[in-house]
Amino acid sequence: MTYPQKGITPREELRNDDQEPHLGLLEQILGLQFQNRDLLRKSIIHSSYVNEYAWKAPESNERLEFLGDALLGLVVAETLYQNFPQMSEGQLTAARASLVKGETLARVARRLSLGEALLLGQGEESSGGRDRDSNLAAVVEAIIGAVLLDQGYSTAMSYVITLLRPELNLLSAQGVPLDAKSHLQEFIQRQEGSTPVYRIAKELGPDHSKYFVAEVLINDTVVAAGKGRKKSIAEQSAAKAALKELNVNTVLGSN
Repeated sequence: MTYPQKGITPREELRNDDQEPHLGLLEQILGLQFQNRDLLRKSIIHSSYVNEYAWKAPESNERLEFLGDALLGLVVAETLYQNFPQMSEGQLTAARASLVKGETLARVARRLSLGEALLLGQGEESSGGRDRDSNLAAVVEAIIGAVLLDQGYSTAMSYVITLLRPELNLLSAQGVPLDAKSHLQEFIQRQEGSTPVYRIAKELGPDHSKYFVAEVLINDTVVAAGKGRKKSIAEQSAAKAALKELNVNTVLGSN
């Protein structure tokens, strides 16, 4: 992969004077050359940009995100199955979750400065949307979907592995990291002999930009709450808050 030149910020390189993304440089950073650059451009269009500039971008990256998410899960599952024969089914499930979750994908996006390539509406821009984990994870999944449509299954599979190579190497060296929910469950089972229960307390925002509020209950008592763009993220956030509330002194894996 080719990264921006030293001394020039990613934002300066990835933005043209008209604020359109520099697709040629984005291709260099991604290490790919698209046959259909319209797919690449679509992969970086946030729904907020469509809401404000529908005449320039009639469709956001959400459909590509859906496609990329499906391929990502399959490729990661197959890669883990083939390369970690010592892992049990439960360990494989935990490892897959750690690799495909939003925080991991956001880390991938930051390595490639993809936040600077996003096309955002003014409101999303001003509220820090370029560095929001949910937006960064979504653009990675959308790019994977675009690669699949543009270059086929085999290339897209290989590209997923390339994107996640540092995380796969870390997994090989350190094993499966426990996420907040797993840590909380282990702690509560030891202390109380019960299992935490999660429930979605609220769904807020419009359909194109919805987020969820999750509560975690221990012995029918709400201990903490968290929010996120996906239910799973909200539950992880609630588990983190519960660990802090209970003063559980443990080192969490990325989640």
